[in-house]
Amino acid sequence: MSDRSTVSSASSSCSSSVSSPSLPHTPPNLHQNTIDPAAKWLVQKFGGTSVGKFAVKIADDIISEYIDQHKVAIVCSARSGSTKALGTTNLLLRAAKEALQRTSSPSDTPGSMTPALFSQASQVQSPVGSPRQRSTSSPRELFTPGGSFSMSQANHAPAVFNSTVDIIRSEHITAARAAIRDSEILRELELEIDRDCDGLRSFLFATQVIDEISPRSRDNIIGFGERLACKVMTAILRDRGIDAEYVSLENIVPHTEDEGSYSHETLGQDFYDRVAEAVSERIRQCGPRVPVVTGSLLRQVGRGYTDLLAALLAAGLGASELQIWKEVDGIFTADPRKVPTARLIPIISPEEAAELTYYGSEVVHPFTMEQVIRRKIPIRIKNVENPQGGGTVIHPDADMDAAPYPEDDMLGVFAVPGAAPTSRGEHGDQTERKLPTAVTIKERIVVLNVNSNRKSVSHGFLAGVFGTLDRYGVVVDLISTSEVYVSMAIEDGLDKKVLDRVVRELRKSGTVTVSRDMAILSLVGTRMRNMVGIAGRMFTTLGQGNVNIEMISQGANEINISCVIDARDAVKALNMIHQSCLQIRPEGARGRVGPWLF
Repeated sequence: MSDRSTVSSASSSCSSSVSSPSLPHTPPNLHQNTIDPAAKWLVQKFGGTSVGKFAVKIADDIISEYIDQHKVAIVCSARSGSTKALGTTNLLLRAAKEALQRTSSPSDTPGSMTPALFSQASQVQSPVGSPRQRSTSSPRELFTPGGSFSMSQANHAPAVFNSTVDIIRSEHITAARAAIRDSEILRELELEIDRDCDGLRSFLFATQVIDEISPRSRDNIIGFGERLACKVMTAILRDRGIDAEYVSLENIVPHTEDEGSYSHETLGQDFYDRVAEAVSERIRQCGPRVPVVTGSLLRQVGRGYTDLLAALLAAGLGASELQIWKEVDGIFTADPRKVPTARLIPIISPEEAAELTYYGSEVVHPFTMEQVIRRKIPIRIKNVENPQGGGTVIHPDADMDAAPYPEDDMLGVFAVPGAAPTSRGEHGDQTERKLPTAVTIKERIVVLNVNSNRKSVSHGFLAGVFGTLDRYGVVVDLISTSEVYVSMAIEDGLDKKVLDRVVRELRKSGTVTVSRDMAILSLVGTRMRNMVGIAGRMFTTLGQGNVNIEMISQGANEINISCVIDARDAVKALNMIHQSCLQIRPEGARGRVGPWLF
């Protein structure tokens, strides 16, 4: 295998990295991570859309600009497709569903297995429905941890999932041919894609034989997309002269005492600390090579969690920063598609970011943030299409400046060209006003109002209501209670039959009314604590705009005031609160405007 190969084994890569007692020099025409002992690690996580649409830009304009000053590790999500329906994860879910669809034939009888399944198996040489010859290479480890089922055991009737696997293969082959110039690298990547698609067919066939896909098997199938995306990204980096190494971590997760435990909610922080230590140790073995890491940890952790893996890796390496690259400039004071005067927020606290995540913005999951924030590592959200921008920093201490990067020297730390001073006091404004940080709207909300029938005492009434919600797995976004009255805002995502059953159960506790087409309006900011009059200003503004309030709620941390309004008034209310409470006027400098995080 050539030194410019797409995927190299861990043993060969590690031996080449540490065989000499002195630090190795950068090979000719191959760009490596800096060998400066003082350089710190920088973990960069790229989402599926970024990997699917901007892989070459990531290699040319982002990674190559960082590896001279930092030791960079990359984590990738499964790549997007040419359309949303052709996204890798969507296709894998479809293939998993199709694997349980049995092909009928006149000889089949209910409850029995066709004898043809195991007859003349040795005569079948290639996967049924595959547009090419089966690879003669040995099976890869990706989907065969305990041995491989051969598609040669399959029925002669085409499996339904074969066509979906062919689409996955075609999407990745097409992307590789469009991005990779070196014919040798392209050839090796195509062979790797073929082998992995064979492994996926074999795994799907195995689930078809047992007629069952467990949660762990489903996660294994979905994790295929992340591993394949990382291989494509590794090949593109190699093609661009960057010495990258593909690193798969699904077998590195430490065992727990209870191997039957699968939900991440049952795992303690000590488990995640051990994962961080294990993955960081594996990455250090790559030496000066740039590791491209899969975000899929298949054992106890479950599906994907690329953000979580990136956070654990940053924590284990003691990284200077965790960068999450999206197709947005960062977090804004409001959605600029609905609020033209919205501004980029240069720095935000973890508490504020968590509240925004709960109420409509896809910032970073609070549990993921916790893994790095507790190690005093900042998170920076940046735009793949604007790599020179400062982005938004989620900093452990939001009153401190984040570590500057070269682009900050050109733009000014967190500078937004033409922007007026905001509540954070940047651009030299030393007089900081106590103002909220952002306003957000979460639409498609249903409000359930339950009025007690007084047949039980107050605690029995509340226990009955919440017990019903728990049995049906209903997640409550917002709640307002009294002794005999409960109002709950939930997402309008429940199946109609499930919601009807929930309402019937709740009627055993009292009178129930359902209000649809609602929205949650939330005002967020750590500086709202002890801010006299901010709630009055918010509700007075809504009243002056003839916006009716269905319910009101404020969290115990006092950094969030939320209310439920009619969805038809959402955009109007968003603009009024943005102007009134954040005191950002339509006139004057607007700052940088771009897509927001949802």
